[in-house]
Amino acid sequence: MKKVDLSFQSCNSEYKESKVVIFSAPLDTTTSYRPGTRFAGNAIRVESKGIEWYSPYQEDNLKNYKTCDIGDLELPIGDVKTSLDIIYKTTKKIIKDNKLPMMVGGEHLVTYAVIKALFEKYPNLHIIHLDAHTDLRESFLGMKFSHATFMRHVHNFVGDNKIYQFGIRSGDEEEFKWVKEGHVYQQKFDLNGLDEIVKKLKDVPVYITIDLDVLDPSVFPGTGTPEPGGITYKELLWAFDQFSKLNCIVGADIVELSPMLDPSQTSTIVAAKSLRELVLILQKQK
Repeated sequence: MKKVDLSFQSCNSEYKESKVVIFSAPLDTTTSYRPGTRFAGNAIRVESKGIEWYSPYQEDNLKNYKTCDIGDLELPIGDVKTSLDIIYKTTKKIIKDNKLPMMVGGEHLVTYAVIKALFEKYPNLHIIHLDAHTDLRESFLGMKFSHATFMRHVHNFVGDNKIYQFGIRSGDEEEFKWVKEGHVYQQKFDLNGLDEIVKKLKDVPVYITIDLDVLDPSVFPGTGTPEPGGITYKELLWAFDQFSKLNCIVGADIVELSPMLDPSQTSTIVAAKSLRELVLILQKQK
């Protein structure tokens, strides 16, 4: 009897022969409002069976490429330090093998470990960050490492003028003051200027991290901290089109889907289609 394939869409190639490696990081320990992101990876895999492998937006097909989905990482619930270390070591292994990591969160803190691993290989790493929230606190609810602080700690090692934020519409006053000091580029409320930033970063190493709550809750209600006033899915597709013009994307992620918060599963389908588009973009990197 044939075993049921639970990988994302057609992404069931062997690790050795694959260019892009999908993995999910089921961590939501520091979630400050509504949890559930640890269930996102496998929810996306299930719902992906209902969407096409072919992207009419990019006129390309996942079947044309070798992609491996290694599934959920085994993370100890409640142990943030060990979980981040497992994500870091997984990413190190993937990039050592000359493959591109495509991570599915989990809460946004998981991105810290991936960027840390990539920065060690690419010291000129730049980050494009789509999100409703700044994520630039130094600490939150007594925790240094949190989904609300991770990008501040990324800044601690990548430095000024390496982080480009878009869609931001929520954060503490002190975070916005810190941004105005010139540490990061930030476009509030929308994606205006993304095309110009892509031109600027065309030939340097870039990591793309997308907190799906950048989307308006009317499009994507299945997230722990929804923020009204977000972008539409068509605007996100425009962003994907811009990303496809980059020549050195070294990895990407989507995070903060909480599938149980949207019983219609529309949010999960949005995440699955977004993952398809990002995998295709990564596959076409030189």
